[in-house]
Amino acid sequence: MDSPTTPLSVKPRDYNVNPFIVIWEVTRACALKCLHCRAEAQYQADPRQLTFEEGKRLLDQILELDKPLLVFSGGDPLMRPDLFDLAEYAVNIGLSVSMTPSATPKVTKEAMRKAKEVGLSRWAFSLDGSNAEIHDAFRGVPGSFDLTMRSIDYLRELGMPLQINTTVTRYNLQDLDNIAALLEKKGVVLWSVFFLVPTGRGQVKDMITAKETEEVFAWLYRKNKEVPFQIKTTEAHHYRRFYLQQLEKEKGTASYEDYIAQKEGGIKDLLGRAPQGVRDGNGFLFISHIGDVYPSGFLPIKAGNVREQPLAEIYRESPIFKSLRNPSGFKGKCGVCEFNQICGGSRARAYGVTGDYLASEPTCIYIPKALREKAI
Repeated sequence: MDSPTTPLSVKPRDYNVNPFIVIWEVTRACALKCLHCRAEAQYQADPRQLTFEEGKRLLDQILELDKPLLVFSGGDPLMRPDLFDLAEYAVNIGLSVSMTPSATPKVTKEAMRKAKEVGLSRWAFSLDGSNAEIHDAFRGVPGSFDLTMRSIDYLRELGMPLQINTTVTRYNLQDLDNIAALLEKKGVVLWSVFFLVPTGRGQVKDMITAKETEEVFAWLYRKNKEVPFQIKTTEAHHYRRFYLQQLEKEKGTASYEDYIAQKEGGIKDLLGRAPQGVRDGNGFLFISHIGDVYPSGFLPIKAGNVREQPLAEIYRESPIFKSLRNPSGFKGKCGVCEFNQICGGSRARAYGVTGDYLASEPTCIYIPKALREKAI
């Protein structure tokens, strides 16, 4: 994706000071009833959500965090009447902004054209099945798949870069090949493969196993070499460990610099590509519709509220955020793993499964070198 702020977005930064990406849940209103919904979205907007003026003040504070990438999320961002006014303000002050709307009748050609006019960097849709049967069951509303397909075609007509987000669960695990083939036909620029975190409506029973997770990693590694679009993972930090292991097997090297070089080699679209490992609270922060600040939208441990405290102060000084940026304090195998600086596991999934956000990543099968040596 071409964006004047893209070079700024990929420069290394100290995650103790500034995040790489900020997600703002501009509203919790949404017309869908998705199986995995983090927000447990509702049909009507919460009357407590940040006002337009509060939103502008928040955008100013986000800018001060060294211009991180910004994503308008929800709920469904299009359920907010002043969305494009907020987007225009954000772009005008120098932020690179993307949006993740729900596939509802509000996704019109006019809305997409407006998004492009105000300078949104990218539009992202969710697609959780290669056909209506799988996708609509996941989204909880009949017709969602067909609307998503039409919306993708609209974006292609407008020439606006498209990202697709897919949540991997036991319900669509066997459909990933078909989804990848469909995305290739649709000309997407990036596929973000999200590994379910049991929070909101998402349940532990919906997750794939640790063994299946490793098998998906192997499939993604192969697929990334075959498809014309880029693939990244979300809430699958241990894929970085897997990727480095494959590089070591193939090239005899396993540094994180090599990982980044491999991932970014030849990629024209660097938006969303962190030059360092991002995880919940470490280079990542989430702001709810009412201004509550969390390490991510999937880790519901409140660190503060922007109505009461500056955003930078919350991110930099909160004991919660500080603990998440110190992998040596993680418990179990994550605390002693040689990959914990670049991985560290999903703190959100650890919390969702165990109730402790410092616990080990529940879907990682890897045994750290320190534990293997101890067992000898």
